[in-house]
Amino acid sequence: MATLKDYRDERLRKLDELKSLGINPYPAESSRTHKASEITNQFEDLQGQTVKVVGRIISIRKFGKIAFIVIKDFSGQIQLFLKSDITAGLDASNNQLGMNELSLLDSGDFVEGTGKVIKTQTGETSIELTRLRLLTKALRPMPSAIEGFTNKEERMRRRYVDMNVNQDVRDRFVRRSKFWQAARDYLNQNDFIEINIPVLEHTTGGADANPFVTHMDSLDQDFYLRISHELPLKRLIGAGFEKVYDIGPRFRNENYSDEHLPEHVAMEWYWAYANWQDGMKFMEDMYKFVLEKAFGKLQFNLNGKDVDMSKTWEIWDYETVIRERYNIDVYKSSLDEVKQALADNKLEVEKTENRARGIDKLWKNIRRDVVGPVWLINTPKFISPLAKSNPGNEQTVQRFQPIIAGSELGNGFSELNDPIDQLNRFVEQQAMREAGDDEAMMLDIDFVEMLEYGMPPACGYGFSERVFWIFEGVTAREGVPFPQLRAEIDNTTREIYSDIKIK
Repeated sequence: MATLKDYRDERLRKLDELKSLGINPYPAESSRTHKASEITNQFEDLQGQTVKVVGRIISIRKFGKIAFIVIKDFSGQIQLFLKSDITAGLDASNNQLGMNELSLLDSGDFVEGTGKVIKTQTGETSIELTRLRLLTKALRPMPSAIEGFTNKEERMRRRYVDMNVNQDVRDRFVRRSKFWQAARDYLNQNDFIEINIPVLEHTTGGADANPFVTHMDSLDQDFYLRISHELPLKRLIGAGFEKVYDIGPRFRNENYSDEHLPEHVAMEWYWAYANWQDGMKFMEDMYKFVLEKAFGKLQFNLNGKDVDMSKTWEIWDYETVIRERYNIDVYKSSLDEVKQALADNKLEVEKTENRARGIDKLWKNIRRDVVGPVWLINTPKFISPLAKSNPGNEQTVQRFQPIIAGSELGNGFSELNDPIDQLNRFVEQQAMREAGDDEAMMLDIDFVEMLEYGMPPACGYGFSERVFWIFEGVTAREGVPFPQLRAEIDNTTREIYSDIKIK
C-alpha cells in the first residue's frame, strides 16, 4: 500500500519534470475575472463570454482527446473542459500546460484557466479552456472526500487540511468572522469607539484567573499577558472617553475544557453615564443583532435545549435562587454549611478554600440546567470585587450576567468608581491571593490613582467567543481555527526530513 512518502516522491518527480520543461511550478502572479460561484449563478449572462478562473484541483479525468478538471476556489467549484483542438499546447514562456502535460498535474495543485463559459453535453456549466496555467504544485495529496479526514488529533494539527476536506469546518470560521464583524458594527452604530489596549501589563486584573508571565528584555522586567480588557478601558473612561470597546485576545493560564481555552478572543465595552439596567437592554438588542447576522436566525437547539433569543429575557435574583435550591443563606451561612451543601449535591468539596468559591460552585450546579435567556442579577459583593454596590442592599452589586443553555455568556456591571471602596476591595483580594488563591485579583495601585482623579459613573460589559461556540454547537477547540496543542512531530515527517535536525 502506497504511503504518504511514496505519493510525495512521485510528486517530486513530476516537479522535476515540470522544471525540465521550463515551467515555473510556483509563479508569483495570477489573475482571474470571475469566481466559480459567479459563473454557476450567472450562467445566462456569462454564456459564451471568455473568463479566467483560478482554484485548487479537486479531480482530473482524461478521455483521449478531451479532459475534465474540477477546481475549487473559496466560493465553490467549477469544471474546466479541455479539448485537444481548442486548448493550447505547452508554452513554457507563459507557464502554460497543454493536454500532453496533464499527467504532471495532481489533485491539490492550483491552476488558472482561461476560456468560454459553456454547458457540456451533460448540462454541466463549464469553462471550455483555451489556456491552462500552473500556479502551485502540491507535494502532498489532500485526503479524498471518500477517505475523509475525521481523526480529531490530525484535524486539529492540520486545520488547513481539515478546512479543505470538511467544508462545514471552513464555513464555521466564516460565521465566526461574521459574528465579530457584527459585534463591531453594532457597537460602532451606537457611537462606541474601538481602541486597542496593551496585551502586556505590569499588573493584570479584571477577572479571577491565573495569568501567563513573560519577560521584556528591553526593560528587564516581567509582564503579564492580560486576562481581561477591563482596567485599561476604564482608564479611558477616566481619560474622558464616553463609549469605548476593544475586541482581541486575552490569556488565562488555566486548563482546557469544552467551554474554555487559555487563549481566546473577547470583547469588552464601557459606557459612561449608563448603569447596569441600561446595559441589560443594550445587550439584549446586541445579542439579537449579532446572532441574526452570524447565523441568520434567533431560534436554536443548544445541548438539547430549545432556546428562543427573540423572546423577553427572564430575570433571576442570585440570593433567591441559591436559597430556594439549597436552603443556604448566601450571606450568613458558614463555610462548613456551604461544604455540606456541596457534598449533598455530589459537588467538589476538597478544593473549596472559602465561602465565595463554594457558593459559586453551588450556583454553577444550578446554571447547567438553565435554558434561558436569563439575566442573573444581585450577585454578592464578595464574588464581584469590581462592581458597584446596590444602594438598597450593600451586600449585593449591580451586576448582570446572561445565562443561556447552561452557560454564562457574558458579564456586565455598573462600574465601581469610588477609589476608597475600590482600594479596600483590592486589599481584600490581595489577602486572598497571599493566602493561596492564585486567581484572586492583584492590587493595582495605578488604577486606584486613576479613580482618585475621577471616573464618571459607567456601565461595562464583556463576552468571549464562547458565545459563538455555544450557538455554533461546538467545543472550544473546534471553535477556533488553530487550537493550542502539545508540540509533536509525527514519524512520517521525521522520515521525509531525515537529513534535517528536527526538535
